[in-house]
Amino acid sequence: MYEKEVEQKWQNTDEYKEYKAKTKNYSIDDWNKINNMMENIFREFALLMNDGKNPNDSNVQYLVKLLQKHITDNYYTCSNDILKGLGQMYISDDRFKSNIDKYSIGTSKFINDAIIKYTKD
Repeated sequence: MYEKEVEQKWQNTDEYKEYKAKTKNYSIDDWNKINNMMENIFREFALLMNDGKNPNDSNVQYLVKLLQKHITDNYYTCSNDILKGLGQMYISDDRFKSNIDKYSIGTSKFINDAIIKYTKD
């Protein structure tokens, strides 16, 4: 869906090259499993937010760490700077925002706020 856009924007980066190498042999089942894991992480963020947790909560911060690890393990090395950029994209790109906020309105902002806290420590 976003593949052409991603390629045009990031094709000359080490992360994009790592992504291509890491994912080249993924099967449809692999992609489904990886995407389901990402959805579960977003769903957990929404649950914690709706339970009244704040972005500084240790369980929320653990989820940020899990998100970063998931990206690193399955796509490319997700440094803190890249993670911050993703958090910004989650709130500034309406496609990402609406996809993440389907779990609960405000989840994208909650995740971005949690990422900001995580990357400051």
